[in-house]
Amino acid sequence: MQGRVLKSTGSWYTVLTDDGKKFQCKIRGKLRLKSIKTTNPIAIGDIVNFDPESDNATGNITSVVPRKNYIIRKSTNLSREAHIIAANIDQAMLMVTVDFPETSLVFIDRYLATAEAYQIPAILIFNKVDLFDGEFEEKLNYYLSIYTPLYPCYKTSANTGEGVDAIASVLEGRISLISGNSGVGKSSLINRIEPTLKLKTSDISHYHLRGKHTTTFSEMFPLTNGGFIIDTPGIKGFGLVDMDKREIFHFFPEIFEESSNCQYNNCTHDQEPGCAVKKAVEDGLINSSRYYSYLSILYDEENKYRI
Repeated sequence: MQGRVLKSTGSWYTVLTDDGKKFQCKIRGKLRLKSIKTTNPIAIGDIVNFDPESDNATGNITSVVPRKNYIIRKSTNLSREAHIIAANIDQAMLMVTVDFPETSLVFIDRYLATAEAYQIPAILIFNKVDLFDGEFEEKLNYYLSIYTPLYPCYKTSANTGEGVDAIASVLEGRISLISGNSGVGKSSLINRIEPTLKLKTSDISHYHLRGKHTTTFSEMFPLTNGGFIIDTPGIKGFGLVDMDKREIFHFFPEIFEESSNCQYNNCTHDQEPGCAVKKAVEDGLINSSRYYSYLSILYDEENKYRI
């Protein structure tokens, strides 16, 4: 039989078949999926083949169908292992808050670069907009000025309901991953869109706290209007994996576009003379924060260029 992995809790995987039946499955033997060493041999969204047991409720996973794409990151800053957040998705949504907690621009750019690397359409959701006025509103507008020309951007509030209908429309009929730092309100927004799920969230008294985990395991949920959404535990950092340094500029659309005007075909857009990208940064045509994020990936120094 074949099905899609909805949830993983340790050694057990919830697998949904095309006819809507769920099986609790374990892995049979060792699965060799890819040369990259990952902490999870099977990811949420994977299509797997499995043998059902006689109880018709459990089974053993025998193989994984080749993935069309996935979002991957380093397990920790010090680890050489990687963790696949989700596989076989139609779009990757990153929830951002400019404060309560603050999402760094470097984190955003690393997530977007990973989506670009695997040709996954990316969407930015700026949540908790009801909290931002004064200097925070200026900061929000600055973030929007960077990304609106590059990616679809939505302003939402899980508290007031602002923007919820627009996100629900974008989710319809698609398999969507929603990620972000701990505390940005992913589960709260999903509950607004699909109230029957009743996902666990922080109490309102903790609304301003940073880094409070409420989602323990990644899980894929079916949506009433069609499609699935994958809710994930909060991510603190986004170390990149399996990227050729010569290709990293390809994953920044505005840098890639400008690179055709560089003096050298193998320009790294750092020290070379006649670099059109550096000139575009100086002229304000490419945002400096995006350029610094590119350098942080090029030299694998996530914190050095933190904005």
